[in-house]
Parts: sequence; C-alpha cells; structure tokens
Amino acid sequence: MPTKKELNRKRRHNKIRQKIYGTAKRPRLAVKRSHLYTYAQIIDDEAGKTIISSSDQKDTKKGTKTEKAKNVGLDIAKKALDKKIKTVVFDRNGYKYHGRIKALAEGAREGGLKF
Repeated sequence: MPTKKELNRKRRHNKIRQKIYGTAKRPRLAVKRSHLYTYAQIIDDEAGKTIISSSDQKDTKKGTKTEKAKNVGLDIAKKALDKKIKTVVFDRNGYKYHGRIKALAEGAREGGLKF
C-alpha cells in the first residue's frame, strides 16, 4: 500500500501532467528521483519518444546527491544543445521544487536550456 507521501506526489504529478505536453519544438524535460539516483529525460510526447536521457548512476565523482543532480542537469543541457534543443518544458513529476529537483533545474539552466 502506498504511503500518504507517495499518494500526494502522484496527485501532484497527475495535476501537472494535464497541463504539460512536450512537442518536437519544445520537448518535455522529465525528472525522476529515487533514493540513490537522479534521472532526467527529454521527451517528445507527440512522437512518444525519449530524445535524450541522463543520470548520475554511473557518476564516479564524490559528492552529495544534490551536487550530482546539478551535474545531471549540466549533462542533459550539454546533450540537448548538441541536438539543437534550446527550450524545454520542465516536468518535475510531482516532486516539490527543492533539493535535488531544484539543483537539476539550475544545472540545466546554467548549461544553456531555457524553460
């Protein structure tokens, strides 16, 4: 049985996804947070395909989870700019905008993405 915290996140996620939609010109930057790692994907919802993905799962550098999340944001921004993607829609996936999610977003902004 899911906890109240998980149910609240799922409710926020559903509410957000009703409004957010990624296109070929402006794809969706979706974020996933697990207990150990942070994942990010750039998705074209019209085609139903993941264009770019990045995570800190294979990151061997030492540091906190927040610092690693910022590196994921920088990495996905670099990969997106290589594919000529400059603007995205940020999908925080129901997570509150603080901690790792905020660090990833700031890293992506520093890397050159606009959202």
